[in-house]
Amino acid sequence: MGPPSSDAASHGARVLPVVATAPFGGTEPLTIEPTKPKIPATTGPAKKVLILSASAGAGHVRAADALLKVCQLHPRIGQVQHWDMLKYTSRFFRHMYHQVYLDLINKAPKMLGWLYDAFDTPWRREKMRLAFDKFNAGPFLKAAAAFQPDLIICTHFTPAALMAWLYENGRWPVKPAIAVTDFDCHAMWLVRSYQHYFVALEETRIHMARLGIDAAAITVSGIPVDPAFQEPKTAAAARRRLGLDGALFTILVMAGGYGVGPVETLIEELYRLRRPAQLVVVAGQGEALKLKLDQIVDRHNGQRLVRMVPVGYTTLMDEYMAAADLLISKPGGLTISEALARQLPLCIVNPIPGQEERNSDHLLEAGVAIRCNNVPALAWKLERLMDEPQRLSAMRQNTLALAHPDAAQRIVEVLAALPAPAAFTAPKRALRRRLQLVRRPG
Repeated sequence: MGPPSSDAASHGARVLPVVATAPFGGTEPLTIEPTKPKIPATTGPAKKVLILSASAGAGHVRAADALLKVCQLHPRIGQVQHWDMLKYTSRFFRHMYHQVYLDLINKAPKMLGWLYDAFDTPWRREKMRLAFDKFNAGPFLKAAAAFQPDLIICTHFTPAALMAWLYENGRWPVKPAIAVTDFDCHAMWLVRSYQHYFVALEETRIHMARLGIDAAAITVSGIPVDPAFQEPKTAAAARRRLGLDGALFTILVMAGGYGVGPVETLIEELYRLRRPAQLVVVAGQGEALKLKLDQIVDRHNGQRLVRMVPVGYTTLMDEYMAAADLLISKPGGLTISEALARQLPLCIVNPIPGQEERNSDHLLEAGVAIRCNNVPALAWKLERLMDEPQRLSAMRQNTLALAHPDAAQRIVEVLAALPAPAAFTAPKRALRRRLQLVRRPG
């Protein structure tokens, strides 16, 4: 299948809005929007927007959160909500999407790559996959139909497929808009009914157009990142605010994507650097990983040229990326989009077969990243890069060709300008069928 990216194990930072009760027994909180300016009479009624993600990888959720923040301040948008659709599905379905994926990453990454390739044939197994999703997503379909938005934005392929199916069967008046959250567009993202696609690269737009997607309905917007990544910040100022050494070469390590054992090996190798440096290692929400990092600090700091600063859960990733000279990370779509927005070069270590391999290819081709497939050679590769400041500067300059810090704004502007759908009443047969689809949450 087309699995979500390993942003699942990254910093996990989210800025949560005020919440109210969720409908139809779902567990996802609904947002209460801040006060907005009055909409001029000439612009028409404010749009009601539903943003749909799936927490099978934190990247899909973070992209949706970025869109939510922009929508909340847009004068053409009224009520807006962000739902994690997995919270309206059966327990089995949630487990398959989240835990099985993580198990494949940690225990059988080659199998994950095989599945990625096996399901990357457009429209193949479409009916089988859709039947499985419908069977497990009854409460989600009912809640979405009751909300009746004017605009639907999907940052994951599963809600996109379900909303397109509702439209095609006359049960829903709105086609989904879809923001693809990797640099390539896997076949799982393809639907037959769509309002607009938003992608990261011109190459992806060309690929999709060749597959039959209307080229006029594809915008190269970039992957939506938090609006904080648009704020100008210098490395010196960010280091002062974070309490980091302003003079040391700073390497930011997104440790959550590697697991406790592999991270320990990676950090031990970084301590072998023969150049002064500080490592800012972000564990995210992994408490065991943060404890392991603290133990490594006690063992090594003060004895070598390298100083490590372990960080747990944080909402300041834009600050840490602004402070860094280089990022070591798995190449999940959201993480690399955030890095590019901060003009931060990358070192990619052991990408997961599938979408991370493809993301890596694009970064290497653009000259914004180096790749290390053998951790014992990592310190040597970094020393070479640190000894070539002109090369590192060129990598930073090259990020400008791929960076889209305003992606969320561009997506919302395009969609806010579209006309609202006509009034819609589902046929009686469709209403009966829709009720048959509804199942109780697992």
